[in-house]
Amino acid sequence: MFELNRSQKEIKKAARDFAKGEFDKTFTLELEEKRKFPDKIWKKAADLGFIGIQFDEKYSGGDLGIFEAALIAEEFCRIDSTMGMALTLCSSGSEAVYRFADNDLKEKFIAKICEGDMRCAIAFSEAEHGVDLSSINTSVVVEKDELLINGKKNHVTDIGAKGFYIVLCKTELTNDSPEKNLAMVLVEKDNKNIFIKDSGEKFSLNMMKSAEVSFQNVKVPISNIVGKEGKGFHQLKKIFNEMKIITAAQTLGIAQGALDRSVKYIKQREQFNRKIANFQIIKHKIADMATKVELAKLITYKAASLFDTNKSDTALISMAKMTATRAAVEIADEAIQIFGGYGYMKESEVERFFRDAKMAELKFGNRAAQQDIIGKAVIGKIK
Repeated sequence: MFELNRSQKEIKKAARDFAKGEFDKTFTLELEEKRKFPDKIWKKAADLGFIGIQFDEKYSGGDLGIFEAALIAEEFCRIDSTMGMALTLCSSGSEAVYRFADNDLKEKFIAKICEGDMRCAIAFSEAEHGVDLSSINTSVVVEKDELLINGKKNHVTDIGAKGFYIVLCKTELTNDSPEKNLAMVLVEKDNKNIFIKDSGEKFSLNMMKSAEVSFQNVKVPISNIVGKEGKGFHQLKKIFNEMKIITAAQTLGIAQGALDRSVKYIKQREQFNRKIANFQIIKHKIADMATKVELAKLITYKAASLFDTNKSDTALISMAKMTATRAAVEIADEAIQIFGGYGYMKESEVERFFRDAKMAELKFGNRAAQQDIIGKAVIGKIK
């Protein structure tokens, strides 16, 4: 059992208090309908240190760990899944800069992320290859003292008026192995040769628009390579571990939030002159939901804790991501059943919790992808 220390308890409470004070259900529905990002709330969250808490304080971070970032994601999403996910996803890609880039890039960009002055996104996947990131076509070549990028990425999150992309590219290296010929490149949005095509409304998380982004002879300084040329695939796997932990924390919050609302509802709703909380079938549903939340919490906290102590376990992280996201989908679905017809209405938070949980289950590798990682680790080498 994980016992939070005093500082972690304070962070968790502060995140919950902030979310209760700033997140408004009506405002969330309005932003989602208009497909607008919550800029003002994001800026307030950054001012209070909730964004980039896992980064070094010299870059305006909180000098803490992924565990504390996970606690914030959990509490934000427990209060409002859509708002919480938007605020804790808008810096996706900054992990690569912080972990692998040189000091100049970190000093230039990480502080802006932590201070709420800039957003970023990963530009990894391509329509032709789906989740097979080892077969991408986007290329980067060295031309004098610059990098020249050409290619097209899909499912790229909108980063607003200013920000940057972390673009996964195939390099000029003659070795065809994806483990040796991929690189991550930082590309600022204001480049005139970047063309963005809105992908349209999604099933969920419409506060953060998705787009197809084309790079046509985009030139950036050679110093914008994040990490080392040819090491992009290895770096990718490492930062995916961080992203999966945050996703597990987000869905842990969604699961707890759906349970919270279900418990509140059954104490108010009456049938046959009795509160439905008295019915055995309802008690059993709540018992199963609560058990799934607790199991998801234990494995998510363990994965985050090991990551921060340099004992990162890729298989355990995949277990956490798979367990927490599946728990959130199942619990939100059960919450809809408990709420009945109202649970299917747009105004119902549990309806939105279900959609957000399903979106999270697909991010950074679906259930089958996590099973592949876990199975390979458990089985080990086959002679």
